[in-house]
Amino acid sequence: MPTKSIDSYVVEFTGELLEGSEQWGAFVSILAPSDNPMHMTSIYPKKRVAAEAVLTSQNDAEAEAERAASDILKELRS
Repeated sequence: MPTKSIDSYVVEFTGELLEGSEQWGAFVSILAPSDNPMHMTSIYPKKRVAAEAVLTSQNDAEAEAERAASDILKELRS
């Protein structure tokens, strides 16, 4: 699962083949530091994003998930 550190957040984004389909889904989860340095707090549990998009490859799904994660972080910061 690709991850990216943005500010103090850890963003996980992935493309997963949708069951019974040849299409891919884009998924995002976002973690933030917790009081315990050994753990992270899930502030956005893994969810499918861009469900209306038709994604035909894992790379397309991961790119869409990364774009959606950027929008989600903007909302969380405001």
